Amino acid sequence: MAEGKSFAATDRTLPTRARERARYDEETVHAILDEGYVCHLGFVRDGAPVVLPTLYGRVGNRLYVHGSTGSRPLRMAGGQSADPGLAVCLTVTHVDGLVLAKSAFHHSMNYRSVVVHGTAHQVTDQEEKKAALDALVDHVLPGRAADSRPANAKELAATAVLRLDLREVSAKIRTGGPNDDPEDLALPYWSGVLPVSPSYGAPIPADDLAPGIPAPDYFSAR
Repeated sequence: MAEGKSFAATDRTLPTRARERARYDEETVHAILDEGYVCHLGFVRDGAPVVLPTLYGRVGNRLYVHGSTGSRPLRMAGGQSADPGLAVCLTVTHVDGLVLAKSAFHHSMNYRSVVVHGTAHQVTDQEEKKAALDALVDHVLPGRAADSRPANAKELAATAVLRLDLREVSAKIRTGGPNDDPEDLALPYWSGVLPVSPSYGAPIPADDLAPGIPAPDYFSAR
């Protein structure tokens, strides 16, 4: 998909409530994904749902999910080109504010979320795997992949990566204040939004860091 396009809505990506909050344009979806650190990967194991938190990275309209070669979802996804893969649902959510209403019923949150449905496949091509791992490192901190030792053969063998194409995707966003009922507006309770945002502290050098190695310039982007 080229920039500016949108993902097609499907039965699984149409919300049952508050449909006006749904977004399908790539720009919004990419921005929400790029700002996150952890995704939740859902799949079915032995007839029961499982949801695992894990790192991810985006390259165009493709997500790469990090895992160990011994993890269950990676084994279930298979590694052969003819393997059907693993049906998954991946989510990323940012909480931007606590919405406090006059009534308990109307309390809410301002948020941005993305839900991805699709089939995940294990990455077996070594060059794609190396590029995916670089994308995972740079997703956490842009510029870090080039500023660290790449994985060696033993580490590559112990690391597994899932590939999930962005095709059946939706974003959902809530902004603004509480939606109080008119009859509650005169109640003597505070109402409004308590903003929530991530913060970064001063870098803490490792105990064994050699003297004279400065903090990287790309820290200033955080």
